[in-house]
Amino acid sequence: MTATSRPTGHPAYSQTLPRKPQSAAVARRLVRTALTLWGMESLIEDTALVVSELVSNAVDHSRLPSIRVIVSRPSATEVRVGVVDRSKTIPTMRTDSNGDQLRGRGLVVVDTLTERWGTELYRWGKQVWADLEEAA
Repeated sequence: MTATSRPTGHPAYSQTLPRKPQSAAVARRLVRTALTLWGMESLIEDTALVVSELVSNAVDHSRLPSIRVIVSRPSATEVRVGVVDRSKTIPTMRTDSNGDQLRGRGLVVVDTLTERWGTELYRWGKQVWADLEEAA
């Protein structure tokens, strides 16, 4: 785990992980550590669930053997989680309710729990990010 300083002075934590389902547990620990250190415990459960969904999508759809998880604090009341991978495929939220299908609705969960989420495309891949905010 590495801590970096953003130009705005806000801290961030990031970790490169293998593109395996087990990495979701490591990403959740990273979220818990960062949010506890920042005194944002009220966001831990929702943010841990969101990062699990983002990691799961990257595991399913990326191409290279690793992903990067980033947890940052853009403001005093807001946290951003992002998962970077080498795929340029933009994720889409599935709203169909194909009865027996157990997978494929992770972005609906992300959309429900976050203030906003999106994709930032890079020349070599993308970052899917989500913002959560503490209640006033």
